[in-house]
Amino acid sequence: MRIRTYVTKPAEVEREWWVVDAKGLTLGRLASKIAPILMGKNKPNYAPNVDNGDFVIVINAEHIHVTGNKLDEKMYYRHSGYPGGLKERTLRELLNIFPDRAIQDAVEGMLPRNSMGRKMLKKLKIYAGATHPHEAQQPKQLEL
Repeated sequence: MRIRTYVTKPAEVEREWWVVDAKGLTLGRLASKIAPILMGKNKPNYAPNVDNGDFVIVINAEHIHVTGNKLDEKMYYRHSGYPGGLKERTLRELLNIFPDRAIQDAVEGMLPRNSMGRKMLKKLKIYAGATHPHEAQQPKQLEL
């Protein structure tokens, strides 16, 4: 008797669309719920070598919540590549300029650091306001 193992093929992946309202949710807890959905870990046919995750739409990104003094003490760094080119911003400044980037950075830190992780991150759509242009995909509400 031979037991066969089912292997998910990329052509067989069925993707769903989920919408998450980030209003009042904590940044890290929100990111830790979104990352497994992008990876496909919520599906029974999860395989680490196949990207079978779903699309996630995050609305109201400007209304996220953080605990403690993170608004003024958490720093985001980027470098231009030139000597002395280090730029830094606090979370408060980042939310004022780019409300979606804080969620994107938090989720990106929870995804694999390879080409598949970069493909997974492209399935994350973040919007500062309460509207999004993906109504044609008929996204389902994700309750966190």
